[in-house]
Amino acid sequence: MTATLAKAGRSVAALPGWARSALVVAIGVGLLAITATLTGQIQLTSSGTTQAAVRLLLPILFAALGGLWAERAGVINIGLEGMMILGTWGAAWAGYQWGPYAAVVGGLVFGVLGGLLHAVATVTFGVNHIVSGVAITLLGLGVTKYLSTLVFLPISGNPRQSPRVEGFETFSVQPLADGLSAVEREQRVVLSDVAGLLGGLLSGLTPLVVLGFVLVPASYLLLWRTGFGLRLRSCGENPVAAESLGVQVYFYKYVALIVSGGLAGLGGAALTLNPGQLGYLEGQTGGRGYIGLAAMIFGNWRPGGLLAGSALFGYVDGVQLRAGGEAVHALLYGASILAVGLAVLWVVRRRWQTAAIALVAGAAVYAVYFSTETVPREFASYAPQIVTLLVLAVASQRLRPPAAIGVEYRRGEGD
Repeated sequence: MTATLAKAGRSVAALPGWARSALVVAIGVGLLAITATLTGQIQLTSSGTTQAAVRLLLPILFAALGGLWAERAGVINIGLEGMMILGTWGAAWAGYQWGPYAAVVGGLVFGVLGGLLHAVATVTFGVNHIVSGVAITLLGLGVTKYLSTLVFLPISGNPRQSPRVEGFETFSVQPLADGLSAVEREQRVVLSDVAGLLGGLLSGLTPLVVLGFVLVPASYLLLWRTGFGLRLRSCGENPVAAESLGVQVYFYKYVALIVSGGLAGLGGAALTLNPGQLGYLEGQTGGRGYIGLAAMIFGNWRPGGLLAGSALFGYVDGVQLRAGGEAVHALLYGASILAVGLAVLWVVRRRWQTAAIALVAGAAVYAVYFSTETVPREFASYAPQIVTLLVLAVASQRLRPPAAIGVEYRRGEGD
């Protein structure tokens, strides 16, 4: 039996990356369907929860992509939160005057300004990347507060909130969305769960959602399948060697940080154009820039991985908003099943200690699930942050960041 499982494991490892990703998605959908069926929490797989998850993962996804571009060029960017804050204000200001498409452009431009500032500080003047990132976040908080008092106070009478901004019209992929909705309403075991999850991905869409998902493969193609991307990534692996081969390291680092800031600004625009908000609100980022950075690290500095991380955090946030503590409590049951499955995987790979840890963790989570009936509201509201910490703790064993990330580089070192 063990030999058969080991052979299956080797077969999975031999699959191309896209096939392994599809397999992981299929396992995740199956796990959610089983959990929803056994616990009776149908909100776990409803189309409404999926739609909420997509809206909530979008800012995280943009921030994670921004972190990917910066850190693949060798620059740590913990200023994503500040760039996202700038993006929320820029999107609200432009969107109030000219509509949702202008809001996207406004968020992009304000984010680019933050990225450019980070580039000047870290690339040109050699400021410590962490110090510069923290300074940009603090600057973003102060600048947006000042601009809100100057611009929004006379209009709305509230310096912490902008007037309502016009949002995008939503659309669905027809006739698939209606067909999946019909299957979901029939409440068939597993089949309706899958239909609900897929239906939520094909309905309630906006141009910004489509842009976010398109940017994932676009970033992969640009960074891993073009000469431009190879030169940019070489700056994050060994800038001295890259310069010796004629790569303009400063130029590529600037480009990477400008793109990074623009993507973070789009994340701010996604928050401003969220149907539940539609406007700027002081503090509305709620640390999503940092969660985006965590999603990028969880994804091992790869586009597909950061998409998975963003989806995980967005889904947990969507569940707790849509269904509260009871649904989050049901996720504990699913987590215990996942832990047992991982324990079996580690046994197949003969990593006995890791398998034992996974099994003990699964038993502990199930004990919490069995001994409680719900999760307190205060705990449920922080579920995404808790998941962030747990995921990073688990993923830390397999991370491979760019070799020269955070390393100070001065022009001419490759001569």
